[in-house]
Amino acid sequence: MNIAEAKAALDSLIKKSRVHLYKPIQIAEILHRDRVHKDIDLQNLNSYRNGSKAWRDAITNRFVGRSSTSSARYQDDIFNENAIPPHVLSVLGAENAAKGGIVEAYIYRRFTDRFSQMSSALQYSDENDRGTFSILEFINLFWHNPGLRRSIDKIYEVVVYSLFSVLVEALEVSVTISINEEKADVLAEFEDFTKMVVGLSSDNRLLHTPARIYRVGVTNAADRGLDMYANFGMAIQIKHLSLTPELAENIVGSVTADRIVIVCKAGEKALIVSLLNQIGWKARIQSIITENDLEIWYERALRGKFGQEIGDKMLLTLKEQIIAEFPASNNAEFTQFYEGRNYNLLTDDAWV
Repeated sequence: MNIAEAKAALDSLIKKSRVHLYKPIQIAEILHRDRVHKDIDLQNLNSYRNGSKAWRDAITNRFVGRSSTSSARYQDDIFNENAIPPHVLSVLGAENAAKGGIVEAYIYRRFTDRFSQMSSALQYSDENDRGTFSILEFINLFWHNPGLRRSIDKIYEVVVYSLFSVLVEALEVSVTISINEEKADVLAEFEDFTKMVVGLSSDNRLLHTPARIYRVGVTNAADRGLDMYANFGMAIQIKHLSLTPELAENIVGSVTADRIVIVCKAGEKALIVSLLNQIGWKARIQSIITENDLEIWYERALRGKFGQEIGDKMLLTLKEQIIAEFPASNNAEFTQFYEGRNYNLLTDDAWV
């Protein structure tokens, strides 16, 4: 394999990566370790397979505030033949060492490019208020940007969460928890449990609490499970890609709640209903919400009768969730890191 082919493999990995670029950064840190510390053998995967995850996390925790939560198997896919296996990494390593870290610099330049794209997309939420904001225009900013499209599932999550959570709060929905009066003897036996786990006791057998919706958090790219849940017994799964029978079974099979809400594209709804009927799980689905529903509800929330009460808060929640999901790196700190490794001094037409 020549360097052009190795670079093409690296470019393919970068293109497929989500905005945080976990896998490309892992490659950069392996190459840095090989060039500077010289204590690994790029041909010997076992010399860096596990250690490289910690090297990567040290960078991502510093500049994006998080580390990969993917399964070990998914993380190791980076070394498969269709990604960056040792023989490809060795070619990149030779080029990188010969040119003072040029491949490392190339990866970190792509990292800054990706966050610059995210910042440009986020300007839309800053430049539009509830009178001009369009949820479809906002989503399309990510669909139409190749660097951001891989993260569209997370955008759907924050869009749904911002709407659902603000509406539940605006409605002042509450949840009541109580103990069956006929179970007083069981309560007496396990009162320490009910106090610590349920929040009830012999003196307080009724609990009122505000209804809330919660995001599960960052999930790996292969995850098909829960995206959001509510303290009133509902689970929410966001699905924006094409559905298959196997994926439909995975969605429901991986969530144990009895009331599941699925959010999907309008064109997928009929297929989902058909598949759920086939596998006998339709009874567990509370509702199937489509993009059309989201557009109508956003329009009503922003510019409807209660727009002033709900719209501004929903847009603020949307912005807060996106910043939390895609934290911009500290420009000054990243510049210090970048220049500290002398990446700014490297110039090569093939890599610039």
